[in-house]
Amino acid sequence: MTALEPRLPEHAVETIAQFLRAHALAPGLDGVVLGMSGGVDSALVARLARDALGAPHVLGVLLPNAGASAARVDETVAYARSLGIESVTVPIEPIERAFRDALPRVDDRVALGNTTARIRMIVLYTLARARRRLVAGTGNKSELLLGYFTKYGDGGVDLLPIGDLYKTEVRALAERLELPAAIRSRAPSAELWDGQTDEGELGVRYADADRVLRGLEELRREEEIVAATGIPREIVDRVARRVELHRHKRRAPPVAKIGLRTVGLDWRE
Repeated sequence: MTALEPRLPEHAVETIAQFLRAHALAPGLDGVVLGMSGGVDSALVARLARDALGAPHVLGVLLPNAGASAARVDETVAYARSLGIESVTVPIEPIERAFRDALPRVDDRVALGNTTARIRMIVLYTLARARRRLVAGTGNKSELLLGYFTKYGDGGVDLLPIGDLYKTEVRALAERLELPAAIRSRAPSAELWDGQTDEGELGVRYADADRVLRGLEELRREEEIVAATGIPREIVDRVARRVELHRHKRRAPPVAKIGLRTVGLDWRE
């Protein structure tokens, strides 16, 4: 075991199963809806939800945009079928095109990519409302800490079953549950534009990022993490800066304090 490498807890599957049943099968609810991209995170959440809730209570939604691979869509549909869960495919390219036509002067690739993520979430919530279900997010702990998600896009969900598993732990659990090798080996990508990959955007491998994040979780100083892992100080500093820079994504919107008790401050739910 490499220094500071996250270790997948033995109780992870059962804890997630109890979590899903407690939330998604609460009175008045009938399961979950989740976006299925063909990546390991969504494939794992679909499998865990199927095992915990039963196939009739899980809806997988494919949301391909214009650049989506037809082969990957077919593979994802086949995977959903192998789980025994229902899946639907909702191409979002017409919605993206309408948005671009409405704002023709916006050409920033990241801004438009964030719009794609938010369109996908609108579709998921529309389907979830119609079926009295919750939207299960597929974000993992690495993405949450690094701020590698779109605010009110893939970050705007009802529950995060694997939100306390680092990316390397997600891969380990996917291997333990014998998810298809093609899914497990695929380079992580949100498919927000052609050729986009998580690690390419982040500028760091998840294997290294997770060790730095684990060190920060243990409240170690950056120089301690460098000494323990051998990861260059530049990479450690880059990861630590991202965690600090994206704190706002992990917090509810701040509310100006005026009344006796204020939502998000001293009016706790």
